[in-house]
Amino acid sequence: MEKIKVLMLEDVDDDVTIIENVLQKAGIDHSTLQVDSKSEFIKGIKEYQPDVILSDHSLPQFNSIEAHKICLNENLLIPFILVTGAVSEEFAVTCLKHGIDDYILKSNLSRLPSAILTALRQRELERMKLQAMQELKEQNEQILKINKELDSFIYSISHSLRGPLSTVSGLLHLAEKESQEKNDMSVKELHQMMETCVKRLDTTLRQMVDQSKNARLEVDTDAIDINALLDKAMKNVSYLPGSNEVEVTIINTAQAPFYSDAYRLEVIFNSILSNVIKYRDPYKEKSVLLIQVICTPEHAAMSFKDNGLGIPEKFMPNIFNMFYRASEKSDGAGLGLYMVKEFVEKLKGSVTVTSVDNESTSVTIVLPNVRKDYSVDN
Repeated sequence: MEKIKVLMLEDVDDDVTIIENVLQKAGIDHSTLQVDSKSEFIKGIKEYQPDVILSDHSLPQFNSIEAHKICLNENLLIPFILVTGAVSEEFAVTCLKHGIDDYILKSNLSRLPSAILTALRQRELERMKLQAMQELKEQNEQILKINKELDSFIYSISHSLRGPLSTVSGLLHLAEKESQEKNDMSVKELHQMMETCVKRLDTTLRQMVDQSKNARLEVDTDAIDINALLDKAMKNVSYLPGSNEVEVTIINTAQAPFYSDAYRLEVIFNSILSNVIKYRDPYKEKSVLLIQVICTPEHAAMSFKDNGLGIPEKFMPNIFNMFYRASEKSDGAGLGLYMVKEFVEKLKGSVTVTSVDNESTSVTIVLPNVRKDYSVDN
């Protein structure tokens, strides 16, 4: 090992000589600075910058406890070893509790070299740990800063794009009305296709805004009328082609009022219902969706079971991934189930999906029933 600098708080020169001989015989390459007062000790730790401190307990006007406190106040990661005469076991335990690395009796110095090496290794590990924690803290702060900037960027861009989209949608509506008056069916069809594309982009932008809000906004708990919220969600997705082809049945057997975040719950319902409509099976005689709601004072369980196209088993492990699209029929950004999972987890709930290819898909959500005077964290 490299040469180490030893600061000795000791007023007996013979003891210093004996300790140096012990270290030399053990093969520890070292230099020594001896001090025997408080002022010299403070000057020594600042100017000599020792690697290890060996301290006698009691000096005429200074002792090891005071010296160790100085090291603690200076936040020094330097091994501090008590090298003294006979002390009580109680005193030794007290010293160790206060952070002194070890204590060695002058009558038995054979353990001193190993105690120094062990203390040096331990302090190096502590230094590395502190450095790693500091680096991790800085990385986390940087990640939080990047996430905040990205979140603001998404929110700003989404809102900036939705304004022009609304204008284009209004102009398309006027153009479609004019084509109807002229009975120009080809132009009408083109307008309908363009309007569908505009609404599709608007949906993606709205999902981006919702995801941004979910990350930024705290959970706002209130009493929820699940049936009314489901009706609102069905109206939200009524613009999707085929929305009128799905027969929806709601069975609500709630046994208690339900408290949750209405905004997040509406986004969850929108995403699930949108998927039901998009992935209905056009070859089946009738597309159906059964929604079952069970609510107790502890939680609410909501299941959505359709008879649509289903999800092939090989795609199931990835369905909650961002931007993942498992079907050619998917014309969105692949955010639907990803957002469902993110929003449900924000509400401290769980979501499970089971599916049989070409037969059905079931989405089950379980959320805690949170009274208004309690937070979701409770």
